[in-house]
Amino acid sequence: MKAMRSNRGRTRPERMFASLLWRLGFRYVTPDGYRSVHGERFLGQPDLIFTRKRVVIFVDGCFWHGCPRCHNVEADCNEFWQHKIEGNRIRDRRVTKQLEREDWTVIRVWEHDLRSSRGRERVVRRVGKRLSKK
Repeated sequence: MKAMRSNRGRTRPERMFASLLWRLGFRYVTPDGYRSVHGERFLGQPDLIFTRKRVVIFVDGCFWHGCPRCHNVEADCNEFWQHKIEGNRIRDRRVTKQLEREDWTVIRVWEHDLRSSRGRERVVRRVGKRLSKK
């Protein structure tokens, strides 16, 4: 818990991913930065918000968001966690739809795609292309 507070709840793969995008010149704000500028929380608390391009990125943790590649929720988790993770999936779909209705582009990245340097580079290239189009 203390470790997550010290990095404002951002995981190591997420911080490395954000750093790579910043070094490539893509400027974003975090939810805290958005709140300090606009005085309100951003819907869904995305990890990175590109306000000028109207793009948001969510880095979804494999366990918490039920990654089908990394976890078989039914086999790996008891009923409590199955319910919790399914609730997260439902919320993710609802938030994505709402943001898209408000003309935001939503990009979701699985945490496992950011664990290796090769994976991070692949995701950064893909995201960079999408950001450059906007």
